[in-house]
Amino acid sequence: MIVDAAKYVDGKREGGRLSIAGIGEAASGPDAFVWIGLHDPTPEELSAVDQEFGIHALVIEDALSAHQRPKMEDYGDLHLVVLKTAEYQEPDRLHFAELQLIVSERFVMTVRHGPVSPLTEVRKRLEQNPELLSHGPAAVLYAVVDQVVDDYAPVLDQLDKDVGEVEDEVFSDERTNPARRIYQLKRQLLDFTRFMQPLEDVLDPLARSNPKWCPTQLSPYYRDVGDHLRRVHTRTQMLVQLLSDALNANLAQAGVRQNDDMRTISAWAAIFAAPTALAGVWGMNFVHMPELDEWWGYPTAVVVMVAVCFGLYYQFKRSGWL
Repeated sequence: MIVDAAKYVDGKREGGRLSIAGIGEAASGPDAFVWIGLHDPTPEELSAVDQEFGIHALVIEDALSAHQRPKMEDYGDLHLVVLKTAEYQEPDRLHFAELQLIVSERFVMTVRHGPVSPLTEVRKRLEQNPELLSHGPAAVLYAVVDQVVDDYAPVLDQLDKDVGEVEDEVFSDERTNPARRIYQLKRQLLDFTRFMQPLEDVLDPLARSNPKWCPTQLSPYYRDVGDHLRRVHTRTQMLVQLLSDALNANLAQAGVRQNDDMRTISAWAAIFAAPTALAGVWGMNFVHMPELDEWWGYPTAVVVMVAVCFGLYYQFKRSGWL
């Protein structure tokens, strides 16, 4: 679906929405470029754009496929940038989608696959800043990458909350085992890192204005996005480390609880073993056991057994075994 297509001259939008047919001619003027926004485009729509701008066949192939890693590839005067967006979904789930940008000096085409955040607000903000937009398609690329990186922050906020809940669960008095949740959260964070980290390789040359199509005036903007991305990466690694520590602590807690259970069982076994031993002695019925013939013999045996049991219980309770 074609979301929007517009012509910009010296950072200002000219006219309304353009049709694909003849859009290549609209981008041929001085200081002019067009921005085409597509969402899950069909092969026919991409073919129509290809007829206007002569896009490389490999770029068209990648634009139709939503299974690319974050990267920037050059095809002569044409450049393909692939980004991964992230969205938090309850419970403890991340949904990743793909956003591709095909950039040249004459046009920029954004291709969204799946439920990616709309770029309508990005376009509006850029149109309100003609000075920035006058730098052409490279400015559009900066604004889109900046939005993608900014959208990582609320995702990490939710994951940080989940990690805090896991830590509380690990050290709670409840006999729960959050190991499964810890593993799932760690897997989500590792996937997030896998999709986010390659973006540093995309931003680094742009921050140094190595590509000729990227004006030097935009270098500070790309460096700023790079700083935001590094903060996100550092925060992600911190959460991964916290989850690793939580998993180790959970295993340690399980060992401590198991040891407590064994001590409790051993203490009760000792308490019940004492009267059993005494009963065994008195039950041997030897001749020289005068208490067996006295009226006070049975009550005395019971009192001794109870006293021994209470004495053992007191000692085990005092030592923390019960």
